[in-house]
Amino acid sequence: MAMKIPEVSLGSCGVSMPVIGMGTSSYPPVDPETTKAAVIEAIKAGYRHFDTAFTYGSEKPLGEAVAEALRLGLVKSRDELFITTKLFSTFAERDLVVPNIKMSLQNLQLDYVDMYLIHWPIKLSQNIKQTPVPKECIQPLDIKSVWEGMEECQKLGLTKGIGVSNFCVWRLEELLSIAKIPPALNQLEMNPVWHQKQIREFCIAKGIHVTAYSPLGANGTKWGDNRVVECNVIEEIAKARGKTTAQVSLRWVYEQGVSLVTKSFNKERMRQNLEIFDWSLTEEELEKISQLPQIKGFHFASIFGPHELLLEIDAEI
Repeated sequence: MAMKIPEVSLGSCGVSMPVIGMGTSSYPPVDPETTKAAVIEAIKAGYRHFDTAFTYGSEKPLGEAVAEALRLGLVKSRDELFITTKLFSTFAERDLVVPNIKMSLQNLQLDYVDMYLIHWPIKLSQNIKQTPVPKECIQPLDIKSVWEGMEECQKLGLTKGIGVSNFCVWRLEELLSIAKIPPALNQLEMNPVWHQKQIREFCIAKGIHVTAYSPLGANGTKWGDNRVVECNVIEEIAKARGKTTAQVSLRWVYEQGVSLVTKSFNKERMRQNLEIFDWSLTEEELEKISQLPQIKGFHFASIFGPHELLLEIDAEI
């Protein structure tokens, strides 16, 4: 039987979002059929929130999986699902935002998405075929004009909500100063060894919900590692509680009042990742996790190159 996942209300756009989503980014990339099959298994397990992006290359198989799930009766209507996708940085211009979301909707075979995010706080002047990226291809983001395009997407009904990803406090302050529709969500790297306390407190104060990506440290990806799942403190807590290290980590993230996006195409781990709602961490366990050394995992400069603008952004988030 599929597990029922709690939801959080995103006040600024009036929609509810399941607190756990399934991520669809893969490194190294997998074939579309593998992604499609994994999404269908996730729906069977109880996942109703799916996170994709134009740059992931997973929009089409996700859309095919949604269509198949509807055909099989795994969900009764598209409205039961919460779909997030993101604006790629080569389209981060006022006149390109709406065309980009329309491309994403075509890939997804949907009339609308539930959340549309600015993926990165940078502008890329051309499609990136290799890294490091030439310095002249990386530009500052014109947040005012791009956000106007994001607002247009919501006004047109192409998305129910709009938000950002990898935005620090001062970038959010700049956005809030010009936004007619405030961002509903900020998606950030966050896990037991990267707490992001300052930005979370700011977002709470401003009514911006936080979603954590890489809640397990992105182990097995190009830039992730095992610093979370092999952390001695978390391993000790997991052993004492009869849980997996992943479950302890995900429960900690959930107890911080944020939602999270997990990434596993393994059927058993998918189900384990949902089994975090009928127990809680003790004050002592929370205190131990609060004392863990903090290690940032995702660095723009490590992927695109050590350019000044990227190093500046890495120091912010």
